[in-house]
Amino acid sequence: MMPATPDNPADRATPATASTPAALLRASPLPPLEARILLAHVLGWRHTQLITRSDEALDSASGERYLTLQARRVAGEPVAQLVGAREFFGLDFEVTPDVLIPRPETELLVETALAAMENIAGPRVLDLGTGTGAIAVAIASTRPDARVWALDRSAEALAVAARNAARLLDAKRPGGAMTLKQSDWYDSLDPALRFDIIVSNPPYIASGDPHLSEGDLRFEPRGALTDEADGLSAIRVIVAGAPARLAGHGALWIEHGYDQAEAVRELLTAQGFAQVRSQYDLAGIERISGGRLRDQAPACAE
Repeated sequence: MMPATPDNPADRATPATASTPAALLRASPLPPLEARILLAHVLGWRHTQLITRSDEALDSASGERYLTLQARRVAGEPVAQLVGAREFFGLDFEVTPDVLIPRPETELLVETALAAMENIAGPRVLDLGTGTGAIAVAIASTRPDARVWALDRSAEALAVAARNAARLLDAKRPGGAMTLKQSDWYDSLDPALRFDIIVSNPPYIASGDPHLSEGDLRFEPRGALTDEADGLSAIRVIVAGAPARLAGHGALWIEHGYDQAEAVRELLTAQGFAQVRSQYDLAGIERISGGRLRDQAPACAE
């Protein structure tokens, strides 16, 4: 998105005289959906109210708050960070600059994990690099009996995940409260714990990838996006450590880059995983890969 400049028509499209929702939206240089999201956020309205109350006069403070957010979006800041939230798997997650913004394609990882534990009572789930907690919370919400651990090396990210879990999960769920722990991948976990499924959306963008300096990625935590290497170093650690952390027939599923599926399948196979395969997202991209272990030690009872 082009930044506002004196010669940019975007600067002339938001006159201070715009005093109704309809006028502000007509004048906005943003895509209509983004403009509606920002204005509804400022006003505390539902999106339908932008239609039913479109000609209602707004106070100048509300108009100025909207124009400020609009200018920040024109400069490139993500909508999710501007409004502090993003919907994922039907749940409304808090988002800050300390965490990766949940994306629709990652819902495939949740759906696949849920299918993998469909016939397991009280499954034990480990989410590595949890960020907002979106994956872990979505699984815990859908499977109230699941016992869920969510790890991240960032204390700031864990604070966001904790708030999301507290707000979105039933405090009386049979699986209990989600366990949040600061850890560099598996390092801080009790070595006796075994899980029925491990899931992760790790940093997989290679260092030097031009996408890192484009769009929303410019405003997201770099450490959640890239391993500052070939894009596979975090995945190697996760795959190599998984056999010692999985129960018998436990499953591992990982999100990865559009061109990494074959490499991830090879890593899984080399570590003794069976039924190794990749799943395509709605864009036709091999978005996640995973497999199951052959029989291992039974899960640790607590």
